[in-house]
Amino acid sequence: MKWMQFFTPVESKDYRETQEMISDHSPEDITILDVRQPSEYQESHIPGAVLIPLPQLSDRMSELDPDKPTLVY
Repeated sequence: MKWMQFFTPVESKDYRETQEMISDHSPEDITILDVRQPSEYQESHIPGAVLIPLPQLSDRMSELDPDKPTLVY
């Protein structure tokens, strides 16, 4: 991961804001990114979430659409 990415501002959302964001967008218009481990994802995840474990994220960034809002958890 490039070091400048650590300085990119991101917006944090609480549970209510997250629920609103998900309900205000159709599944095709938003990416819900789960960065936990596969066992955690299998146990429970937000429906429609894409699993890319955090250690793999820098190598798999090309799988994400930069034009869509992305909710990361």
